[in-house]
Amino acid sequence: MIAHLSALLGALVTSSHGGGFACFVGPLIVWLIKKDSMPFVNDQAKEALNFNISVAIATLALVLLSALTFGIGLIIAIPMWVVIGIGWLVLTIIAAVKANEGVRYRYPFALRLIK
Repeated sequence: MIAHLSALLGALVTSSHGGGFACFVGPLIVWLIKKDSMPFVNDQAKEALNFNISVAIATLALVLLSALTFGIGLIIAIPMWVVIGIGWLVLTIIAAVKANEGVRYRYPFALRLIK
């Protein structure tokens, strides 16, 4: 549960400085510390890490779209940021609740970069 909720904390702490891109730092720390000693935490921390890296990549792609089109891409980027942000928040909370219940949660739309 902490791996999932640490993403929220990371995003809140860095939202005023870096746009919330540190959402993957908390899950990364939890995974690195507990991956060998707790199999369930290993699984869920990797899942949270993969999802938050996926969200960061999508957000960065929208930033690049906006920059490369000299702001015209904001017509697409701003609504997508809202959708991504709401989806990220809802899915992170669902994952934390499921992990707290001892159920393995799989995020939809997550790239499985860390195996």
